[in-house]
Order: sequence, then C-alpha cells, then structure tokens
Amino acid sequence: MMNTATLAFPNSNFLSLLADSVTRARTLEELVRPLLELLQSVTDLESTYLTTIDSGAGFQYILFSRNTSRMQIPEGLSVPWEGTLCKRALEEGKPYTDDVANCWADSGPARELGIATYVSTPVRTEDGTLYGTLCGASSERKPLADGAERVLSMFSRLIGQQIDRERMVQALRHANDSLALSALTDATTGLPNRRALMEEMKRRRETLAQRGDELVAAFIDLDRFKAINDRYGHEIGDRFLAAIGERLRGALRSDDFVARLGGDEFVALSSGTRGDRAAIAAAMHSRLFAATSGRYAFDGVVIDYAGPSIGVAIAGTEEEPDALLARADTAMYADKQERKLTATTH
Repeated sequence: MMNTATLAFPNSNFLSLLADSVTRARTLEELVRPLLELLQSVTDLESTYLTTIDSGAGFQYILFSRNTSRMQIPEGLSVPWEGTLCKRALEEGKPYTDDVANCWADSGPARELGIATYVSTPVRTEDGTLYGTLCGASSERKPLADGAERVLSMFSRLIGQQIDRERMVQALRHANDSLALSALTDATTGLPNRRALMEEMKRRRETLAQRGDELVAAFIDLDRFKAINDRYGHEIGDRFLAAIGERLRGALRSDDFVARLGGDEFVALSSGTRGDRAAIAAAMHSRLFAATSGRYAFDGVVIDYAGPSIGVAIAGTEEEPDALLARADTAMYADKQERKLTATTH
C-alpha cells in the first residue's frame, strides 16, 4: 500500500496562487516556475523539476528546476533517456517510490543525484505526444502526501496546454511570416514583386541620399516574349521568365536588387557615386544585356534569345520612385526603337 501523508487540498491559498500563476503566465517558463514552487510545498520534496525528452537523440533534459540546499538537480542537465527513473516509472506504471535504492538499484543518475524518494507524471501535448515529465525528488525517504498525484496530474495538463499554445502561436507567426513573404514575392520567378520593389526604392532613396550616392534603376522588357509563349506554351514561358530572373540575380553586385515588375518586365536597382551618368547607365545596360541574352535550354526546347530592351535612369534629388521608373521606362522604349531600327537596316 502506498505510504501517504495528509494534504489539505484544495485550499483557498493554494487555489489563489495557482490561479494567479496560470493567468499571469505568457511563456512556458513563467507558468512552470511557480508551479514547481507550489508542487514543492504540496509534496515537501527537496527538488521539483520539469524535463523534456528528445527521443530521437535518446536524451532527457532538465528544463526547469526548483531545489533546496539538500538536493540540487541542475537545469540543463542531460542524461540518456534509456534507464532513467522517468522512463522506468512510465514503463512499469510506478509513478512513486520512497525506496529508489532497492526499487531501481542499477540507476546511475539516481545514485549520482542521491535520490531516495521519487515521483513523476508524464507531460503530453494534445495529440498524446510525450513532451517530458514533471517530477519531484528527495534525498530522504518521504511519504507521498494525499492528493499529490492529483496535483501532479493537473499541473502536467496545464503545462501540456501551455506547450500547445506556444506551438500554435509559433505556427501562426510562421504562417504570418510566410504570408508576408509571399505578398512581396513573385510566384513564377521567386524574385521580389512590384510592391517589394517600391518599398525598396523608397528605402534606398533615403539611405543613398545620406551617403551622397545616387539610385540607378534599369527597366528591362523581354522583347519577343509573347512569341516564345505562343510557340512553346506557357509552361516554357514561365520557365524562361524564371531563368531570366536567375541570370539577373547572377549579374548583380552584392548590394544590387532585382524584381519582376509584372508580365515580361523586370527592374534592377543599383547605386553609383555622383559622376558621369552616361557612363554609369551604359555600364549597367551592358552588364544586364550580356547576362540575359544567349541560349536557354528547357527539356529539348532551345531558345537563342537576342536579349531584352533596357532603359537606365538615375534618380534626381528627392525624385519619387514612380517618377524614376517612368524615366527608366521611357529610356527602355528608346532602346527598343533603336534596336528595331538597327534590325531593319541590317
């Protein structure tokens, strides 16, 4: 028969402290620490602690603990899961003993920590997954107070619920981050989209003005893209757009930026020191044209691409992003007309 001591449970002071701990807790740690203190007062054990189990790695870790001077079970302690008191208690259905030395004589961690009395309950998440254990231990033989098992069970459920809440919040944050990223990303090319481009242009205008540099924008229009779509289909057309995006990425310097504006239009941003604007524009045009023209191969489909039309504009003082893009667009159309004229005269 289990040796028990009398516990006045529940009582108003205990319930008041418990309610305060639960309502104030925003994190797992903020919940667990006061619960360990309450558990210690209920069981009169020298150490109370929460563990977490990494079954894949085969280790159990002490996550949070509350100790007296008579016993120290340190936070961060890791022990092999196989053979621990917690694992044996779960497997044998023996949540409490005041005779660890005889019950589990071959337990190395128990001997090293000097545990004579031990009590534990599993902590599980909503889907039943074993997260860890909520435990109490003492270096002296102590009876288990009447009602202590109920307290352990209640605390383990509260902890499991908090773990589920934190995981849900983390999942929601991850989903929100993914949504925010997708709102700024072009699905076909993986490049930033128009919205991200406009935000980046505003940010760079302010930063570059402080440094005394100039914002350079290149408007890139994929000539004859419609013919590629019509001849090879939209799947090849999308792969061609993605390949253009990759080549543009490869042509940019570390501080440059490229986005898909929409359709067959891209924009690349760079910065330049104040100087010969014509030379800066020509250098960027040449770099981007060389990167995007040439051969593209997609599962037997080979496209020898003659290159896009590119217009480069450099921001004036306090020029708005829309105005800069409009000037780059105008320069692109001028480049397109010049290329058509050159083609007809040769």
